[in-house]
Amino acid sequence: MSATLLSSDLPFPLLHRGKVRDVYALGNDELLIVATDRLSAFDVVLPDPIPGKGALLTQLSNFWFARTAHLCANHLRKGGLPEGVDASVYGQRSVRCKRLRALPVEAIARGYLVGSGFKEYQAKGFVCGIPLPSGMALAQQLAVPIFTPSTKAAVGDHDENVTFDAVVALIGANLAEQVRAATLAIYQFAAQYAAERGVIIADTKLEFGLDEADNLIVMDEMLTPDSSRFWPADEYVLGKNPPSFDKQFARDYLEAIHWNKVPPAPNLPQSVIEGTVLRYRQAFERLTGHSLTGNNL
Repeated sequence: MSATLLSSDLPFPLLHRGKVRDVYALGNDELLIVATDRLSAFDVVLPDPIPGKGALLTQLSNFWFARTAHLCANHLRKGGLPEGVDASVYGQRSVRCKRLRALPVEAIARGYLVGSGFKEYQAKGFVCGIPLPSGMALAQQLAVPIFTPSTKAAVGDHDENVTFDAVVALIGANLAEQVRAATLAIYQFAAQYAAERGVIIADTKLEFGLDEADNLIVMDEMLTPDSSRFWPADEYVLGKNPPSFDKQFARDYLEAIHWNKVPPAPNLPQSVIEGTVLRYRQAFERLTGHSLTGNNL
């Protein structure tokens, strides 16, 4: 198991320290994004890291970015680590990318009714303003995947599900349509790929930005255990929360101890940390067919 990185410290201007990623300016409209081993749950950063998680998130995102480039351009730039950056620490968990103007929405595609979507459906009969048939069960597959955006919360705040009309009000109708179309195209492509490998992608969250020519670019991360629900297809049962290859294992523990979901977050037991490591590794290996090398889980 690799050394844990809770926070990075590099000799470049630090632009942003997010829930998981630290973002540095490199000049020439480039950024260096470092995925740490921090884990967030319910939009709160937990005190205990998941060793090696940042390397896995970075390598799995890169895997998906390469396979979906025909659907939407992504932020990755060629070039190795900048001079002065220790490759043994940062090599597997860092990417050089284009600096973009981030859009103020979380672009979420759902293929199954679960999580906050199921809770909203139970209360209102719809999700993000999209009406759904009555009598749907937990974890039921939707007839077609739906776009269910949310606000982009600051660290410590909670994302809030919003309607498509709310996205239009934020970024304009044309751009909102582009985001919805790209999100659903990427999700449907990935869901089919994963299904062939025995993995159900129940939902996923993407982030987008604009370049200097206002082209839509997918950024940050893609189809990782932090941003998606991955279920083993052979253990899927309608009406139940399937076991997950993602951070749902840690979320379930926090729900079980009745944490109020406001900072400070409680510590995770070692068994939950190790269980989360195992599930992240299983997701990576099933989807890619490879094991990580270097800074691996």
